[in-house]
Amino acid sequence: MADAGAGPRYRAADLTAYAAALLAAAGCDGDKPETIAAGLVEADLLGHTTHGLNLAPGYLNELAAGRMTPTGDPEVVADRGAAVTWDGRRLPGVWLAAKAVELAADRAAAHGTATVVVRRSHHIGCLAAFLQRATDRGLMALIASSDPAAATVAPFGGRRPVLTPDPLAVGVPTGGDPILIDVSASITTNGMAGRLHQEGGRFPGAWALDADGRPTDDPAVLFADPPGTLLPTGGTDHGHKGYGLALLVEALTQGLGGFGRADRPDGWGAGVFVQVLDPAAFGGADPFVRQTGWLAAACRDCPPAPGVDAVRLPGQRGLERKRRALAEGVPLYPGLLAALVPYSEKLGVAPPRPIT
Repeated sequence: MADAGAGPRYRAADLTAYAAALLAAAGCDGDKPETIAAGLVEADLLGHTTHGLNLAPGYLNELAAGRMTPTGDPEVVADRGAAVTWDGRRLPGVWLAAKAVELAADRAAAHGTATVVVRRSHHIGCLAAFLQRATDRGLMALIASSDPAAATVAPFGGRRPVLTPDPLAVGVPTGGDPILIDVSASITTNGMAGRLHQEGGRFPGAWALDADGRPTDDPAVLFADPPGTLLPTGGTDHGHKGYGLALLVEALTQGLGGFGRADRPDGWGAGVFVQVLDPAAFGGADPFVRQTGWLAAACRDCPPAPGVDAVRLPGQRGLERKRRALAEGVPLYPGLLAALVPYSEKLGVAPPRPIT
């Protein structure tokens, strides 16, 4: 698989402005273009290249086809102060998720914790890209997402897809760099599986099952007829752990939202769960970072196992990559900007120039 670190680099601000201009020209109103663009570029800054600007062509196609709502606000289904439910009306999911984190963070200041659940959202992109909206304010955030219209992951012991990768992200302030956890209930994501299949690659291990239930490292089985399935985290050995996590995520996102697989929806979308906690409302803000800071240091100081250069915290490498990209320019995955050229020409938006 190609390396996103090679090739030209671009200023993050230029990439954000370019994506925002495309989305505005495609009909998105208000602050949606800038918010969506910033979320996609943030994913690329952190190294989540399947969920950054790589998603922009798909989003633009959805807007052009009328499957993503470009204007307006979500409908408030319920609001009890610390518990809010929105009907996302298939508005851009990156925008909805960003707004949900902001609202939950504001409400957490008053209630100690606040939860926003969004049903009928469009795809929300990279979950890790939202976490610093909370951790920069000294708050802890949990974000989960599922797609009730898709099925690419079988329950443990099964061979027919029922679930989606069901990611869960957690942002933890530490007094220094935050811990940024972004995991999924499946061994890998649909985006990575699609990229490997397109490039003729293989999984590093037996991460999938073919339609007959046989383990394989070939992502092509997911696109066969009938399709195979991604395995839950833990694979054929301990996959009950990923299966359990998936059930939790689907309950948080679809169950609490009151809309999901039981409604047989169609189209690319998401159910979203966002919860923000203010440590000041519990044991105190300073005691919180004293504990999490100690834990972070203890993990980094742990002697590495043979073949490991150093113990890292979740998100550490991404934040290092982000700092370098902001200083030296963002490396884009090969072919990404070329895929956006037709949209640039159609919408009259000039692509950014690389740093020289």
